[in-house]
Amino acid sequence: MQLPVKISYRGLENSDQIDNLILDYAARLEKFCDHINRCDVAIEQTNHTHQKGNPYRCRIDVTVSRGHELVADERRMDNGSHQALNKVIHDAFKTMERELCRVVDKQRRDVKTHADSRSPK
Repeated sequence: MQLPVKISYRGLENSDQIDNLILDYAARLEKFCDHINRCDVAIEQTNHTHQKGNPYRCRIDVTVSRGHELVADERRMDNGSHQALNKVIHDAFKTMERELCRVVDKQRRDVKTHADSRSPK
């Protein structure tokens, strides 16, 4: 199944290298959950003042069937290279992988829930 990925940029130019990186990470998400309906990725440079560096932000919105919408949001300061942008994308997708695992375990009922919250007498 080909995951539909929508990539948007705010405050910085489109980059084929970043697009390919995001598509690679998005393809890995299918290993964790095979019923993803939508994946939206927003990359932005939130502040254009150069006093303290430029913070990058990566927000990933994933919709999974059965009505679950998951969000991963990561931020990181730019130290003058593109490594900060790559790192924030990596961290956001790692967070999304953990969220997908949590939802899939919950849907499979692998997570234990307490039947009765009261203590036995």
